[in-house]
Amino acid sequence: MSARLTGDETALWQAAARVLDANWTGAATVPSPGLYPHQWSWDAAFVSMGLARHRRDRAERELLSLFGGQWADGLLPHIVFNGTLARDAYFPGPDLWHSERQGAAPNGVRTSGIVHPPLHALAALRLHETAADIERSRAFLRRLYPALAAQLGYLATCRDLDGSGLVAICHPWESGLDNSPAWDRPLGALRLPPTAYAPRRVPRALPTGEDYDRYVWLVTLLRDAGYAPSYLRDEHPFAVQDPLVNATYLASAHALAEIAEIVGADPVPHRERAHRVHYALLERLWDGETGCFRARDLRDDRLLPVVTLASFGPLLDPELPAPIVRNLVDLLLSARFAGAAGYPVPTCDIQAPAFDRGGYWRGPTWVNTNWLIWFGSVAHDLTVVADLLYGSTLRLVRQSGFREYFDPFDGTGRGSHDYSWSAALVLDLLGARRGSRAA
Repeated sequence: MSARLTGDETALWQAAARVLDANWTGAATVPSPGLYPHQWSWDAAFVSMGLARHRRDRAERELLSLFGGQWADGLLPHIVFNGTLARDAYFPGPDLWHSERQGAAPNGVRTSGIVHPPLHALAALRLHETAADIERSRAFLRRLYPALAAQLGYLATCRDLDGSGLVAICHPWESGLDNSPAWDRPLGALRLPPTAYAPRRVPRALPTGEDYDRYVWLVTLLRDAGYAPSYLRDEHPFAVQDPLVNATYLASAHALAEIAEIVGADPVPHRERAHRVHYALLERLWDGETGCFRARDLRDDRLLPVVTLASFGPLLDPELPAPIVRNLVDLLLSARFAGAAGYPVPTCDIQAPAFDRGGYWRGPTWVNTNWLIWFGSVAHDLTVVADLLYGSTLRLVRQSGFREYFDPFDGTGRGSHDYSWSAALVLDLLGARRGSRAA
């Protein structure tokens, strides 16, 4: 496929559909066949929303395949490994996590032992909203509902480490923004043992060197503790409340309340959970002095200094107070983010010393984070922001193809080619715009 995608929206739609068809394994969609050959959790959520516009049957199978790796305690792992591939096809592979040694892990499926942003109930509800056959869709939701409820139940029970209502990530990979500058301070506080934990050779697109040693060492700590909630709460050295992760948690709690009503279950516990997260976000992560949300390091109970794209995650909260929404919009459109980027939205404050325009999650623009801010902007009737993100995201893929991520200044594509969530979310954006025009 050529890098530049010219033509009308129909041509763009067809190109995106071809990417998803090529990356389909028969049971799930890989993010990228070369670099990422397994199924990732929040990738699957994004992909399912695009597949709902293209192949509804695959959208349902995508989520069912992912939840086939769910643990008995409700933990939805961030990777479900394809057992037909060589054990060393990807690092960190199943031999690092040893899920088969955990009593709660599923039989016959090897997984990681950490989570990803819990976007899945929102994705399931979006599938229902775009369904042509409502009865079939309701039956699918009825089948998936217990697993979705267990997922949020695990987070509430095992990841609310301080009783505030917010969930904590215990590894940077759980944020989805793997090597974000937000994690530099808590990672820097870790005292590594004298043995290197990461292999000498890792893919160039991923964080490398000492930082990667720290990521792998954190996994070994979690694994050796049996991923026990008591260990996470009392001993694990990395514990951070992230605004984007908690915003997806809140959004999925609201979505699960709607799904509960659709399938005849009780929506009240999910609404109560969403309201609790709403107030905790404002109390724990809103920084009134700088007018933005920041991640909080639970090990020293301080807000982390670097402002990243995660600050805009709480736009997913439909009840976010209007003055805070205005502050976030001002920051988003300022020279620190979209105002100075030709292809917004960069993942880190451009004026921060840690900003790196080509550094994975340390500066580039990603389609999935653009989609999240676009979705929150639509919910708050922020037409200018929504239109900006819609147009700039399509412009990125027209210019550079469905790349993994993009230079925020000139739109150059970086990372993997034909990346699944980039294609899937373009389908969702196009489908949403077509639907709104039809309405």
